[in-house]
Amino acid sequence: MTDRDPLLGRRTVIKGAGLGLLAGALADTTAAQSATCIEGASTQIWSNEYWAKKDDIPLWMYRKRVGEPKAGERPKPVVFFVHGSSVTSRVFDLDVPGHGEYSMMDAFARYGFDCWTMDHENYGKSGRTSGNSDIASGVEDLRIATEVIARETGQQKFHFIGESSGALRAGAYAMAAPARIDRLVFAAFTYKGEGSPTLKKRAEQLDYFRSHNMRKRDRDMIRSIATRDRPGTSDAAVIEALADAEMAFGDQIPTGTYLDMTANLPVVHPQKVLAPVLLVRGEYDGIATVTDLEEFYNELPSGDRQFIILPGTAHSVTLATNRQLFWHVTRAFLTMPAPIAT
Repeated sequence: MTDRDPLLGRRTVIKGAGLGLLAGALADTTAAQSATCIEGASTQIWSNEYWAKKDDIPLWMYRKRVGEPKAGERPKPVVFFVHGSSVTSRVFDLDVPGHGEYSMMDAFARYGFDCWTMDHENYGKSGRTSGNSDIASGVEDLRIATEVIARETGQQKFHFIGESSGALRAGAYAMAAPARIDRLVFAAFTYKGEGSPTLKKRAEQLDYFRSHNMRKRDRDMIRSIATRDRPGTSDAAVIEALADAEMAFGDQIPTGTYLDMTANLPVVHPQKVLAPVLLVRGEYDGIATVTDLEEFYNELPSGDRQFIILPGTAHSVTLATNRQLFWHVTRAFLTMPAPIAT
């Protein structure tokens, strides 16, 4: 540990004996959170599609908020959701009838945010190229996308929520464009990847990732996202709904982020991430150890930072059964009052 040891009060970590206390406290607030969404449900969520252009590559963007934008209105805070390696932006806007709310975009629209997401190059509705869509490519995608958001909202700074390699994309973009960043939420993040069983297993295919720009991503692979660390932490029906949404785009997905995560870490250097950061890890996540994330956390320059471990969740916190824990800590972080200078 450094002299900025998080045990001295710099960090918020939920683990050990605190898990029971947190679970009880959040159980009490779940009804209040649900009530917020139910109240907002009577107000129509407006949505719209946009297209950005990266050279000749079309990039699909999507937006959700309560109410259609009107000239002269007070702007809502913008939050941009950044997807990971094996899924598209559908992971943030999934509809699973009979299984509760799984659209994080809908939930955060009702919380008062102007929610945006995109499909990165070679994903979803965006254009197909011969590239491998690595982290650097994702940073360029975000640069182009934020120009669209700035034009449409009149705002210049945005919150970012990234999951898995989406957190790496968001972090790398934060290094490249600090003036665009308000607050950052990194979920299922990895720093150096040391001690990661998932990355160790993935590295067995490193030669393939180096020689191929696409890899197979079938229904079984999508299922494995929810089962490889801790079966039971996600609802099987929800993962099937995700697979249904994803398979509409075929069974091939880019290798670039897998290559970066097995051969090129770290791609996000904490000393260069100047914005406030919430670092979120699922209790059973196999892609990053607590030690790996603590090292990243300790090197962040902003005193406005938190490291939270969510009980009963694994790698994918967005679609976990306990996803509302993730919503709770994320909403609290994004709506924190400005600190009084001392």
